[in-house]
Amino acid sequence: MRKPIRSKALLVSLMFVMLFALAACGSKNNNGAAESTAAPSASAPAETAEATAAPEAEDGLYNIKDFSNIKTNQGEAIDGGTITFGLVSDSPFEGTLNLNFYSGAPDAEVLNWFDEGLLTWDKDYVYTNDGAATYEVAEDGRTFTFTIRDNVNWQDGKPVTAEDWLFAHEVIGNPKYDGPRYGSDFTNIEGMEEYHSGKAKTISGIKVLGEKKLQITYLKSSPSLLTGGIWIYPLAKHIFGGMDVAKISSSPEVRQKPIGFGAFKVESIVPGESVVFVKNEDYWRGAPKLDKVILKVINPTTVVQELKSGGVDLVDAFPIDQFPDNAKMSNVEYLGAVDRAYTYIGFKLGKWDAEKKVVATDPKAKMADVNLRKAMWAAVDNDTVGKKFYSGLRWNATTLIPPSHPEFHDASNPGVPFDPEAAKKILDDAGYKLNGEFRTNPDGSELKINFISMTGSDIAEPLAQYYVQSWKAIGLNVTLEMVEFNTFYDRVGQNGEDDPSVDVYQGAWTVGIDVDPTGLYGKDAIFNFSRYSSAENDRLMAEGVSEAAFDVNKRKEIYKEWQQFMVNEIPVFPTLYRAALVPVNNRILNYGIGDGTGLYYNDIAVSAEKSVVAQ
Repeated sequence: MRKPIRSKALLVSLMFVMLFALAACGSKNNNGAAESTAAPSASAPAETAEATAAPEAEDGLYNIKDFSNIKTNQGEAIDGGTITFGLVSDSPFEGTLNLNFYSGAPDAEVLNWFDEGLLTWDKDYVYTNDGAATYEVAEDGRTFTFTIRDNVNWQDGKPVTAEDWLFAHEVIGNPKYDGPRYGSDFTNIEGMEEYHSGKAKTISGIKVLGEKKLQITYLKSSPSLLTGGIWIYPLAKHIFGGMDVAKISSSPEVRQKPIGFGAFKVESIVPGESVVFVKNEDYWRGAPKLDKVILKVINPTTVVQELKSGGVDLVDAFPIDQFPDNAKMSNVEYLGAVDRAYTYIGFKLGKWDAEKKVVATDPKAKMADVNLRKAMWAAVDNDTVGKKFYSGLRWNATTLIPPSHPEFHDASNPGVPFDPEAAKKILDDAGYKLNGEFRTNPDGSELKINFISMTGSDIAEPLAQYYVQSWKAIGLNVTLEMVEFNTFYDRVGQNGEDDPSVDVYQGAWTVGIDVDPTGLYGKDAIFNFSRYSSAENDRLMAEGVSEAAFDVNKRKEIYKEWQQFMVNEIPVFPTLYRAALVPVNNRILNYGIGDGTGLYYNDIAVSAEKSVVAQ
């Protein structure tokens, strides 16, 4: 089920292979609190059930609004059973299997089966009191008291405690922490910056009130605190408490024998390739209906064969470009939802300052001229890309807040419309003169732009080449390099080391439940890969989480202004919004994608011992 990609845009899950979707973020068990709408039914057994028809295309184009995000149950649940989950990727998963340290969505897909957050949220992305912990807020709006349920235990039998929750904050706030989490969510905690700088030995704003009770006081009350601004992932102190913080992420306890408090336990791992999970009888919501889950990495080129043969029962996401030819697959039902995600083109405008832990924007960077960036946006026809490459299941993106957040997405903003003649004029007026086939810089020097994009499905390279050709059509000399997922994000700077040979890159984000974009575009966000910063951007980011922003209409105004500001500045530009499609074998029961379905991993069941095979 599509579990929301952790806390804010920064958190998690962030990066994913743009051509076969994830789940950054991104994650398949619904963490919402809405009541389930998919109860087992008494229809025909799975082996003989008729296929659930996928929506029909109109003029060759599909609409995500025609899809359901809840599986139609066929048959009655049997006792136990084993399912196989396909992680669709042309690269191994990295294997940083702890919520406090991982960065890539493939790892998130593994984590979702055995670990989770202490709070859940509803379809509107607001924290509820239906999760593993409950919370109360003081009148000042800054002090939260959390109570972890008595029956919430780590999978080795030890209780999940307030000390574990505090310990996670201490590790992330430690200057030797090597993960991507330390940012505005943490610096908003009283005493965190003093602790991080070594001026204090404890975090004054966090107090353990009992074995299961924790209090956190934040510097500023913010609307984001209830929609993703709280770190909800404990770290088992009885396991990691004696370790050097710098060595935790590479330890066997993270890489080879991880534990959580989720519905399933890790039984075995083949690094980067597969994981076997068994049911956690002590799971706080109740023992899972399934006995076992086998997760395996499958290449996008073989996903159809695996689904048809029953080699996998479901996948994290289906390559959209392969859907039209396989829409009638008889043994699956396609679930669909508007994804909390978008693809984008990013421009490298500086580097990461590892010492200060902020972006260092370089006014002399090759791509520093906004006219060059605007022309490159105007040169690409993303509406046609969505129709031709994705049959309408990805569509032209205009701003950096996607329609998965309809309250804040500015649907009236056109972005920079496709207009190659206007793009040429922008370059002409800015002094980029044609010298033969290609343009020079305004000073007459050669302009050669290095562009990297990720490998993935069969159309990964053709799509990247489309952008290269579009830029060539306006006189820009752009060279393309295709790079596999893990290497790609290393080179754009996920570890703070920016490859100076990269000028432009094509990436994708799964955004978090909170609309606040600071975790992706703030000056202290390591995931701000463009390395753009400005005083005006800082102002808008701060206003978006200010006390004034508790007024939803005011917050809408702020983020409308920010969306237009980024259209003007263009450190990155969005290319496509996306539908998430997940084919699910007919024998699977109680499964949904998206937020607020009320379905959880322990609910999943099967109506037959073996997967249904396509006819």
